[in-house]
Amino acid sequence: MVFSDLLFIYMFLPVCLLLYYIIPSRIYKNGILIISSLLFYSFGEPVWVVLLIASALVDYINGLFIERFREQKIAVLGVVMSLIINLGVLAIFKYSGFIMENINLLTGLSLPVPNFTLPIGISFYTFQTISYTVDVYRGKAPVQRNFLSFLMYVSLFFQLVAGPIVRYTTVAEEIDSRKFSVVDMSRGFERFIVGLGKKVIIANSVGEIADGLLKFETIPDSVLAAWTGIIMFSLQIYYDFSGYSDMAIGLGMMFGFHFEENFNYPYISKSASEFWRRWHISLGSFFRDYLYIPMGGNRKHQYLNLAVVWFLTGLWHGASWNYILWGLFWGLLICIERLFFGKILKKIPSVFSRIYLIFAAIFGWVLFYFEDMEKLITCIKSMFGTNRLVLYDDITVSLIKGNCFIIAAAIIFSMPIYKITADKIESLAERSGAAYYSAKIVQSVILFALLIICSILLVKQTYNPFLYFRY
Repeated sequence: MVFSDLLFIYMFLPVCLLLYYIIPSRIYKNGILIISSLLFYSFGEPVWVVLLIASALVDYINGLFIERFREQKIAVLGVVMSLIINLGVLAIFKYSGFIMENINLLTGLSLPVPNFTLPIGISFYTFQTISYTVDVYRGKAPVQRNFLSFLMYVSLFFQLVAGPIVRYTTVAEEIDSRKFSVVDMSRGFERFIVGLGKKVIIANSVGEIADGLLKFETIPDSVLAAWTGIIMFSLQIYYDFSGYSDMAIGLGMMFGFHFEENFNYPYISKSASEFWRRWHISLGSFFRDYLYIPMGGNRKHQYLNLAVVWFLTGLWHGASWNYILWGLFWGLLICIERLFFGKILKKIPSVFSRIYLIFAAIFGWVLFYFEDMEKLITCIKSMFGTNRLVLYDDITVSLIKGNCFIIAAAIIFSMPIYKITADKIESLAERSGAAYYSAKIVQSVILFALLIICSILLVKQTYNPFLYFRY
């Protein structure tokens, strides 16, 4: 089940909210969330519910072990066991096939290659439980003594399958003492519907164009086709993942949880470093706080640390060389910026630094999209016309003309134009009570219309993937 599913929107979520709020006891509310979350997760593959519970149990025990031996050297064993077990399970399910394929390739052997089905969300919830154990060891997070409360944290369906990576410290107090708020409920519905609109109206539309142009047999139809395809994918992955994050944050608000932001208009960035402070913020901050800084950060072996972090960032996204190349590409850009290019970017007009970032991001998404290295190289060659392609083709031109409004909307809403305008209108409206309530009514009508449009499209659409489910 996914958030952009009519079954979820009109059955699962309303029933869950109804049961949650008619039960007065917080303990039973937590029980409703656990049952709902495990049920939600079981729609993907019921057997992996056992793995999820086992993962939660491992780090629940590790947290208790660390607390039991607080101030003693043996306490670090809890962190070590968390890393070994969690990363070991992740390696088995996600990377064992990739590792064996490369061993066979390098040695000429024919060792059997495992072919595990990747449990949905494993990359996210393993990082969450690791962060809990480390934070308990560091004294930054209180130990959770109630296993069901910890299981609820790990399994919350709002962010279980595709993030954001929610640290225990963010929700520790709300696990035991959250309160109902009409304002939070209203903002939660608003955030959810906006995220749904991002996903259904924009991401799905540009995603179909991207797949149509990039899933070529031998070569793209033209230079324009190659560029259009990868630009549409650049927009798709932003709206797909940021839309999911918006829906996750909105759902959290509906149930009294407040998650941190995961996206902050990354395509307006003026450098690679800034881009990664705005894109998938929860992942970037995880690698910074739990790997980069412990390795020495900027103080010792800065560039080696960056290389390791970005190698692992790429590998985290998938067991394929293109993801590793993608991660190292961003790591190289950030190293170059720190060495000298960042100073140049600060001196030149911002329009040029933003153009640099856009082209860097687009090239990065070429590396990210193609797991087939031959097609990756073919696409890059085609973008620069070295495959003797024609400059444009009628099909691509027709696609652009037929989708010009949705493409324009995707570009406009990737910038904070709407947010700035909405903030100004609300600020002006708050000066007058009548104007404020009028603005709220108009906003409610727009959101309701957006929900209806999304519902109609979901009835018609067959293309409705969530890209980050595969990671």
